[in-house]
Amino acid sequence: MKLSTRSRYGLRAMLVLALHEGEEPVMTKEIAEKQSLPCSYLEQLMLTLRKAGLVHATRGAKGGYVLSRDPRQITLAEIVESLEGPLDIADCVDVPSCCFDPQSCALKDLFDEANEALRGVFANTTLAELADNQRSKESQMVGMYYI
Repeated sequence: MKLSTRSRYGLRAMLVLALHEGEEPVMTKEIAEKQSLPCSYLEQLMLTLRKAGLVHATRGAKGGYVLSRDPRQITLAEIVESLEGPLDIADCVDVPSCCFDPQSCALKDLFDEANEALRGVFANTTLAELADNQRSKESQMVGMYYI
């Protein structure tokens, strides 16, 4: 299973906003440049994130996007689910033709367990934790020289 480009780009954009928390709004163009993302596609994602209540948009010369809540209150699951829908590797329950008897299907149990594990990782990781991890990785890169 892979997260779609939509989710990966959305997570990267939200990470930029978390890294700029408490500062001026960040323009879509700046986010796109920092993350090497296509600006027009990013604009669509930011609109979706705004409709989901995860970011606020400000118009004008100093306009851009800011997080709508403290990054410690935003989980990665919220971000991905706002862009994708439920975090499921398989949706056996919702697909009638998946198997003949969901009650006796060993695969359904396996998929349910995998879905819970995946949801757990994303639901138990906040945007603030992701930003802290990013800062840590960036600080480790400072002063490294290769010959």
